[in-house]
Amino acid sequence: MTNAKLGEALRLLGLDHAASRVYLALLELAPAPLGTIAAAAGDLDEVEITAAYGVLVDAGLASAAERGADVVAPVPPGAGLEILARHRAAEVEESRIAVSGAFDSFRRQRLAAYNDDLVEVVTGDAVGPRIRHAWASARDQIRQFESPPYFPLPGATDDALATLARGVTQRVVYSRASLEHPGHVRDVIEPCVKAGEQARVLAAVPVKLVIIDDAYALVSLSIKEADVHNTMLVVQPCGLLSALMALFEQSWQNALPFHGRTTRPGGLPPEDRRLLWLLAGGAGDDVIARELGISRRTLYRRLQILMARLGAANRFQMALRAQRSGWL
Repeated sequence: MTNAKLGEALRLLGLDHAASRVYLALLELAPAPLGTIAAAAGDLDEVEITAAYGVLVDAGLASAAERGADVVAPVPPGAGLEILARHRAAEVEESRIAVSGAFDSFRRQRLAAYNDDLVEVVTGDAVGPRIRHAWASARDQIRQFESPPYFPLPGATDDALATLARGVTQRVVYSRASLEHPGHVRDVIEPCVKAGEQARVLAAVPVKLVIIDDAYALVSLSIKEADVHNTMLVVQPCGLLSALMALFEQSWQNALPFHGRTTRPGGLPPEDRRLLWLLAGGAGDDVIARELGISRRTLYRRLQILMARLGAANRFQMALRAQRSGWL
């Protein structure tokens, strides 16, 4: 690592310029008298060098000079770096709270006289970056209505998986059209569900929607007839946001689970579980056959086997008994 990069790393950990220069000199010359280190560090007087070296000692990066001797040296930085990193993290968190508080104060003052900043319109090329920023900013949970048409956003599934990996709860209500969109189950829905997403299905969702924590919502103004999704509303805290959150919770209660934990009595092959999930989600025979990579004839044969196993006379009974058996 070059001295410039190391100096920048030390700065990011909270060490000032003088302390960084002294530490670099220590790494090159120590063990050595402090006077030798001071000369190598550059234009620092006695008071400055003493203060800078004291910063390094306090940070756990250098040893205190022994009584009667002036020889100094760096020490293993593990514990010291951990302390510095924690201090920096605490400072960043304090800064985040301060900036958020200042903006909240600004918004309250503005809203006392104006109400035109409650809904922001985002269009064109600005839609994609705004969506990605929303995912990255989530701290507690994301609630989503998901349906075509889809905005072309490379890496969107990776963003969702990264959000789940951070411990953010993600609840998504998919429309039946989402299941029927070619490759969407295999490439998008199933990887997210496997990573911990809670997914449910409705025949149709009332609006394309993403709610970030309780902070704001993204509402798509898509044109289905033209398969266009190039305008989005950003709704700040207000009565409209409260209504959108209530709409999601009501729809969530009415939706069917797409994927669930199952005890699988007697064992159930993964492909049969997938078949049942697609069937319960309302996918048609052609869609199920395509997603499973089998012919309609093979699909019908597997359905007959599952119905016989569950003692069901038709698909409706099969779905009910599969749910009661813990397979859905």
